[in-house]
Amino acid sequence: MKIRVMNISDYEQVYQLWLSCKGMGLNNLDDSKEGIERFLNRNPETCFVAESEQTIIGVIIAGNDGRRGYIYHTAVNPDYRHQGIATKLVNEAMRALKLLGINKTALVVFSKNTDGNAFWEKNGFTSRENLIYRNKLITEMIRIDT
Repeated sequence: MKIRVMNISDYEQVYQLWLSCKGMGLNNLDDSKEGIERFLNRNPETCFVAESEQTIIGVIIAGNDGRRGYIYHTAVNPDYRHQGIATKLVNEAMRALKLLGINKTALVVFSKNTDGNAFWEKNGFTSRENLIYRNKLITEMIRIDT
């Protein structure tokens, strides 16, 4: 197994991996090939895949805004779990973010994802009970006239 930087040619395998993971929250805008390509173009050094015999068995999507790092869509093929692959992916992403001068990283996990929450806690990510996560879909808000 090797870990390497993700590129857009990995998208189909990565997307199929995401679909194989119960509880993965995907949407057809941000997680489309075009959406992931935009993210990779903005964050070319911080997204990684774990590969075994040319098959992608793990992925971490991470990026930053110049101040904070953010982790999205970390997944390992269910057949390869409990082998330290996700931890290696997280460590590689954190190393890459640190090299970019990022000192703190955040992520969001669905509250019902008990396995995911246990993994993140085991890896030193604490829960912030003093925050409320909010979002707004801006594609419904903005109309672009041509």
